Amino acid sequence: MESANQDINLNSPNKGLVSDSLIDVPVPGATGTTVPVGLTEEESEELKNELTKVEDEIVTLRQVLAAKEKTAYELKRKLGLTPLNELKQNFTKGWQDVQTSSAYVKTTEKLGEWNEKVTGSDLYKKTQETLSQAGQKTSAALTTVGSVITRKFGDMRNSPSFKSFEDKVGTIKSKVVGGRENGDGLQSPTEMNPAKDGAPF
Repeated sequence: MESANQDINLNSPNKGLVSDSLIDVPVPGATGTTVPVGLTEEESEELKNELTKVEDEIVTLRQVLAAKEKTAYELKRKLGLTPLNELKQNFTKGWQDVQTSSAYVKTTEKLGEWNEKVTGSDLYKKTQETLSQAGQKTSAALTTVGSVITRKFGDMRNSPSFKSFEDKVGTIKSKVVGGRENGDGLQSPTEMNPAKDGAPF
């Protein structure tokens, strides 16, 4: 055994090892059975036993709860109840509860009264008439603009420059389409260089 008074050598191969003489050294006030202040040893022991029982009951209740949750999940799965369906049902039930609550009913009644007062007021009627007239005037203005644009297009089509342009387009079209129908006009590259007689291909 090594002496407790021996110097600690950091380069020693035994560094970090606790000597046998230090293992069972008692520390003052550090006994295995510490008793809280104001309690006797018997009361402390009784409280520890009660704590152990409560912790055991908590573990048992957690196991029972887990088993019940598993059973509930299996029953819901067999009934076809998905979490989304449950959420919808909870939302619907919550909305029904809100609609039947006295606060919601009172608010709805109050809003109905305000609506009647507003729609029955002279200001509302005048505003509604003004908006209606403005809508009619806007509709008439848009109709007028549409007819003016249509008339302008008609005038433009009857103008000499448009007729000249239309004639040129018609001439080009007739040359392209007419040439194909008569066998004249545009030819494909193979038709431009026909194979000579007696050529192998």
